[in-house]
Amino acid sequence: MMLKAMGYDLDIRRPCLGDALPETMDGHAGAMIFGGPMSANDKEPWIATEIDWIGVPLKEEKPFLGICLGAQMLSMHLGGEVGPGNSGLVEIGYFPIQPVNGGDGIVDWPQMVYQWHRESFTLPKDAKLFASSERFENQAFRYGSAAYGIQFHAEVTRLTMHRWVVSGAHRFSLPGAQQGHEHLDHQIVHDGAVKNWLAIFLRRWLAQRPKNAEKMIGMIEAAQ
Repeated sequence: MMLKAMGYDLDIRRPCLGDALPETMDGHAGAMIFGGPMSANDKEPWIATEIDWIGVPLKEEKPFLGICLGAQMLSMHLGGEVGPGNSGLVEIGYFPIQPVNGGDGIVDWPQMVYQWHRESFTLPKDAKLFASSERFENQAFRYGSAAYGIQFHAEVTRLTMHRWVVSGAHRFSLPGAQQGHEHLDHQIVHDGAVKNWLAIFLRRWLAQRPKNAEKMIGMIEAAQ
């Protein structure tokens, strides 16, 4: 994992299994909420708790990154809404993406990114959009100097993708979804550019981290 290669220890929490979340970010360089098959609109108590907890890194101005479900949670915490796209189509597989508003200062953007979602988020007030796609307009945004929401999955490895296309195969019948073999075929072509973007993005994001904090808290919900 890139964060471990960059020297960070990972503090993995699974709120859906009852793991507690820290009351402060002391000792942590930042926080990430990853994706999962559930919706940010689901009524399980841990989802509301996790959405509310996002206020901890935001208040302390520590780097925060929400990916897919995590981005939707960030939007909801900031007053946004989560729901299906207007096209009636999903994004499951590799789809084109376009930087907007300067792409948050990153010039070298991949043309295709890996997606696995049927819902997305509205852009919260005072947030800056910096990536978009045809089916789902809001793909990546920044709030303040160090909080980011990213709809697509730049973090996924080929091993993870193999698991997802098996455990999530029932979702390939959704309108607009690509089949599992297409995911794997496109990964070979596009993964290099995506990982190059991710390395640049993580360095920029973690430039906001406090000194002498080398532990990263990550919240993982479940496989797709």
